[in-house]
Amino acid sequence: MTDFSDLLRPDAVQTGVIATNKKAAFQHIAAIAAEIVDADPRLIADRLAAREKLGSTGFGGGVAIPHAKLEGLAQVTGVFVRLAQAVDFQAVDDLPVDLVFMLLSPTDAGAVHLKALARVSRRLRDRAFLDKLRGAGSPDALYALFTADEVRDAA
Repeated sequence: MTDFSDLLRPDAVQTGVIATNKKAAFQHIAAIAAEIVDADPRLIADRLAAREKLGSTGFGGGVAIPHAKLEGLAQVTGVFVRLAQAVDFQAVDDLPVDLVFMLLSPTDAGAVHLKALARVSRRLRDRAFLDKLRGAGSPDALYALFTADEVRDAA
């Protein structure tokens, strides 16, 4: 797994998501993920919240990468949302979060889960890339930003 197209489907990307707090963001993201992986959205939201209790997944710069493991998944699956208004995530830099990339992994996906987290984290530490994400006008444009390098690399 080296490509974002392995993690993220076009229908798993949304912009202008309204959430008043972290819990509401998790519920919205869980609803998107539930459609993709055919799981209970409450279970997904609960898993994300349980992981979050171990420490905030807001790693700074307005970005969070909440993640959890879930039984019955075939592969690591991502959801990306750009929130309409940033929310408090208790991030390491105390800045509110407006970009959220959620990862769900199979329960036995140890190394694969960590590699996916590392890949997403590296990409979301690039300030120029974050500016592009914040400026993108549509979910399709956001998806294209994540997968653009892959198309170029494959050519």
